[in-house]
Amino acid sequence: METWDLSRLGIEPHRPKILSSDGEGRAIAINLPSGEQLQEHQVHERAWLLVVSGAIDIAEPGGEALSGGAGLLASFDPKERRMVTATEDALLLLLLSPWPGEGHPSNNPR
Repeated sequence: METWDLSRLGIEPHRPKILSSDGEGRAIAINLPSGEQLQEHQVHERAWLLVVSGAIDIAEPGGEALSGGAGLLASFDPKERRMVTATEDALLLLLLSPWPGEGHPSNNPR
C-alpha cells in the first residue's frame, strides 16, 4: 500500500508531482494558482480530476462549462478536450487510466 497526504506534499505551482505510475494508472498532484489555467488539452487515457482544495471552472470547447470546489470530481473520456481555470488557489488530483493509454507516444515502436 502507498499513501499520500496531498495537503502536506508542498506541491509547487507549475510543477505537477507524479505520485504513482504503475502501468495501470497514473496519479498526478497539481497546484494551480488562482486565475491560472491548464490550457485546452487532452490526454489519451480516461481522466478523473478531483478538486482537493480551492475552486475551478472546467470548460469544454463549444460545450458544457461548470464550476466547483473541494470535492468536485469530473470524469473525461479519452481524448476529450477541456480547459481548467482556477478561480481560487486549487490543489488538484488528476488520475489517468490505463497508463499509458492507446495512442500515447510512449507506445510507439522506435
